[in-house]
Amino acid sequence: MIKRNQNFLNRVNIFIDFVLVFVAYVMASWLRLYVFRGHRGNIALSREMLSAAAVYSVVLVFGLMLAGFYNTQRLRLLGWRLAALFVTVSAATLGASAMLFVFRLEDFSRGVLLLFYVLTLGLLGGKCIGMRLMADRLRAEGFNIKHEAVIGGGPLARRYALDVAEARELGIRIDETVDPGDSAALRKILACTDIDEVVIALEAEDYQHIVPLIAECEKYGVKYLVLPFYNDIIPTHPVIETVGNSKLIDMRANRLENIGWAIVKRGFDVIVSALGLVLLSPLLLGIAAGVKLSSPGPVLFRQTRVGYRRREFQMLKFRSMRVNDESDTAWSAVRDDRRTSFGALLRKTSLDELPQLWNVLRGDMSLVGPRPELPHFVEQFREEIPLYMVKHQVKPGITGWAQVNGYRGDTSIQKRIEMDLWYIDHWSIWLDLKILCKTFPKAMINSEQIGKECKRA
Repeated sequence: MIKRNQNFLNRVNIFIDFVLVFVAYVMASWLRLYVFRGHRGNIALSREMLSAAAVYSVVLVFGLMLAGFYNTQRLRLLGWRLAALFVTVSAATLGASAMLFVFRLEDFSRGVLLLFYVLTLGLLGGKCIGMRLMADRLRAEGFNIKHEAVIGGGPLARRYALDVAEARELGIRIDETVDPGDSAALRKILACTDIDEVVIALEAEDYQHIVPLIAECEKYGVKYLVLPFYNDIIPTHPVIETVGNSKLIDMRANRLENIGWAIVKRGFDVIVSALGLVLLSPLLLGIAAGVKLSSPGPVLFRQTRVGYRRREFQMLKFRSMRVNDESDTAWSAVRDDRRTSFGALLRKTSLDELPQLWNVLRGDMSLVGPRPELPHFVEQFREEIPLYMVKHQVKPGITGWAQVNGYRGDTSIQKRIEMDLWYIDHWSIWLDLKILCKTFPKAMINSEQIGKECKRA
């Protein structure tokens, strides 16, 4: 049923979006000019502009198609679709604004354009949310179900079956499970038109069957997905590279390897850190004076940390302890006699971290990223914690996903690394903004539970 109707439903979905975009333009013009302003002769309601709005609607829908918005992958989360919608509509609106400037249409109401943008996002976003809610309701009632067959009987196949059972909102039902060596049973299942797709979940020792299994699926024209036996180490977004006829899986590709996104993140870091240093300069001077008066020694504490590509750099902090010889090999304890009273206040509020804005401006660090560690402990953790060194594939940060989720102070190093790897796999500029928003005040006021096994990161 899904196969037979999906193409038709996609066309209907695309047509509805075209109509909604055009309606958004008409509503924006009517509200802005007739209701709010009482104007009836503005160019926005001319026949030419209405025709242009229809063309714009086609272009926008085509842009959504290019973004994969209409792909029939039910594994796409609602958040991904809304983000794709926001980016595409914003880009299209900027393009429309540029066209108005190029053709010097000064009589066109900018208020109409702004209202058009808001209504387009509202109507398309509302339809997207409504469709997801309706789909969830239908799937709960047993409709709009994707029927799958799983090839494999080991732990990997059983785990997939459990994951599908727990994610009921996806509307996936496993109807058949086949042993990889049972060719007759597999052909019988593949010949059944009620199966929408096959999931091949073989253990490493069964991989001699992978080629004939794929050949059988293709022989019957059934879509198949492969759940690799190295599932536990494959990242969320692997990249396939080719060298001649050889296909290589880049297991640790991340979006920041793209020069465009790297420039965006670096530009954001430079702007925010520079503004922060300027706007916070009175506070920085006040803290510097407090540190100087609290105990003899320098205002800034410089400590060697391991950063991007395992390179060492000097991380800056306001000094919160009396000068000592253990700063490079020891963490502070819950009650540390080395800490000054003013330093305890700085650490409690994380104000001792503010000089790291200079590290960000220099390029040693980013505003958001995994927290850097001392070389002494990097050598220790690289042997004890799986995948610990992967976090050095991006720049370290003043704050990070682990910190805003409570993994700082006396918490698990293993969980921090899991959080850091999740951040690397799912990085986006929106995620960075989310982390920065969560940093204030959640991550700025800490409990200072500093023990011998984990330090405040």
